[in-house]
Amino acid sequence: MVDRLVVIGGDAAGMATASQARRKNPALEIVALERGHHTSYSACGIPYLVAGDVERSEDLIARTPDEFRSKQRIDVRMRHEVMAVDLAGRSLEVRDLDRERTIRLPFDQLLFGTGAKPIRPDLPGIDADWVKGIATLGDGEALLAQAQASRCRDVVVVGAGYIGLEMAEAFKRWGARVVLVDGNDTVMARTLDGDMGGSLANAIRAMDIEVRLGEHVQGFENGTVLTDKGALRADLAVLGLGVEPNSALAGDAGVPLGVRNAIEVDARQRTGIDGVWAAGDCADTYDLVSRRRVHIALGTVANRTARVAGINIGGGYARFPGVVGTAVTKVCGTEVARTGLTEVAARRAGFEFVVARIDSTTKAGYFPGAEPVTVKMLAEKGAGRVLGCQIVGGAGAAIRIDTAATALHAGMTVHEIIDLDLAYAPPFSPVWDPIQVAARQAARLL
Repeated sequence: MVDRLVVIGGDAAGMATASQARRKNPALEIVALERGHHTSYSACGIPYLVAGDVERSEDLIARTPDEFRSKQRIDVRMRHEVMAVDLAGRSLEVRDLDRERTIRLPFDQLLFGTGAKPIRPDLPGIDADWVKGIATLGDGEALLAQAQASRCRDVVVVGAGYIGLEMAEAFKRWGARVVLVDGNDTVMARTLDGDMGGSLANAIRAMDIEVRLGEHVQGFENGTVLTDKGALRADLAVLGLGVEPNSALAGDAGVPLGVRNAIEVDARQRTGIDGVWAAGDCADTYDLVSRRRVHIALGTVANRTARVAGINIGGGYARFPGVVGTAVTKVCGTEVARTGLTEVAARRAGFEFVVARIDSTTKAGYFPGAEPVTVKMLAEKGAGRVLGCQIVGGAGAAIRIDTAATALHAGMTVHEIIDLDLAYAPPFSPVWDPIQVAARQAARLL
């Protein structure tokens, strides 16, 4: 008898797992269930669709349902929502949303690729048509339609994380008056230290975006965002409060949940229940620096964990070693990147460390187009192992985070980074790369 793999979720983790399992096991029967209208799209590209850098939503789709069906023999069923999972009976209760009927679907192996969902606090008026969150490509299309209908004269973005900052820039480029509101004292408070976030906030304000920090949204009413410090007019309010694992379906079925209620998995993406797997934003992972389980909602992590899950489901053997939390974005011409631990996270993990912060340029200082760059590096006291790095700067600054990320994966010290044989030419870097300058400063502090 041929085994049946059922995949819940048709975006990055779900379809990447299905594709990898198909490559490893051509005989496997694969059914993928997706409650939305699209498969395998770039959610990270939605702000650029809104901004106009991407012309059509279809451009964000990597592979359509028909392509999965014809090229990989994956039975993709769109507009099918899983309502309940019966682990003992090895079956799913599935609602066909278009035909308005419910079916039972047996499985031999099951993959949760349900992703993450936007945080939506229980605030008055949050379900109004002019208040939009972004989780799926369908959400992005709805946001764009609402923006076009309202002409976006006044936009309030709630939350100054990655999505919030990118959406603020997108609507500023529309010509709207944009107000960015966040209850924290700095932008990107979960991923940047306050000093680096402060530099970014200054760059955003310089683009005539109003940044209101330490201000808490209390509700939405008649085209007004109500906060603890007043009322803000808005044709459109965009929620950018971060995401949480979309794991309720798994938890209700009895699948163990861990940090931030993410699905607990081992290095092979197994849940601990025979034949049940999870990958992507719905699952937890291992932090190589803090050596703790964490939840990291990033497309890169989703695709890499899905590859591991698919290989194992298909009969091969693979392990996912973990992450260091590397991420990058660009806001109003300022590039931002981070990897490893912030000061807050390092203290929480019990480390003692030194902090180096240096200012440099992206090219040789005399070369035309050289942009300023600030690098912050954390190094553990004692041997000097790198714990984290953050970068804020102009064009060409952020990609340097990959050097720091590689060092974290290798467990390198700041002394070893100083001796790295990195490329140099005036159009690309100073003689001493800014990452190495930060490492030298950290070594002196050690």
